[in-house]
Amino acid sequence: MQTNPVKQLLKSGKLALGTWLSLGDLLATRILARSGFDWLTVDLEHGSIDWAQAAALFGAIADAGSVPLVRVPEGSPRDIKRALDAGAWGIVVPMVDTVEQARTAIAAAKYPPVGSRSLGGTSHALNFAAPAAEYYAKANDEILVVLQTESPTGIANAEQIYRLPGVDAIFVGPTDLRARLTSESGGPASDADLETALSKIIAVGKATGTPTGMHVMDVEAARRRAGQGMQFLAVASDIRFMATHAAEAIQKLKPEAARKTGVGY
Repeated sequence: MQTNPVKQLLKSGKLALGTWLSLGDLLATRILARSGFDWLTVDLEHGSIDWAQAAALFGAIADAGSVPLVRVPEGSPRDIKRALDAGAWGIVVPMVDTVEQARTAIAAAKYPPVGSRSLGGTSHALNFAAPAAEYYAKANDEILVVLQTESPTGIANAEQIYRLPGVDAIFVGPTDLRARLTSESGGPASDADLETALSKIIAVGKATGTPTGMHVMDVEAARRRAGQGMQFLAVASDIRFMATHAAEAIQKLKPEAARKTGVGY
């Protein structure tokens, strides 16, 4: 059975670099899977990708030699089981605010006796190039579990959450985190408020030996966050790469036709 290189990168203190997939397009995914990213995350929380599309994307990513991850819609056993049975090598779980939520997600990703994941499916073993019996025996060691810290409550509970056995990394969605923060005056959070929150997350990660990371929009931001000690970094997305480069070309060749895309991740 294949081993998960992203888990090994994180354990060794190295950078694990990836991007976000929201288009659900098979050809675009195949191209990105061969571009050198360590991992690609299929976004089922905010994207319009269905389960059949996701399973095809996981297979294409794995066959290309990259690591297929999935951001599940929520940290429910149902969604986690379905995503892993469809062939993902790991999960990114949004909005993990409490220890109880974290424990539920971790257990759902692990087979007994460690967790509560039920046995079944085909694509999971296929994507690891293993017989089903070998997959069942070794999957607990290879499935990546990434929990998202996206609120003040999550930060307050960070140390307890990050110390839980089975947490491989912590990931920040800066847009959601900032939306849930407030300034000292009670108004919207400033850039400084966000940086303070991120510093707390990084510090707890270092203290507990848990790798941290976040979503960034460009190479310079990725370098800056890596310099702060983050290891699990997502740079832009399939949509942003397409929209950004298209907009750059238009701006240079026909600036009067340039438009603001409003593209986020």
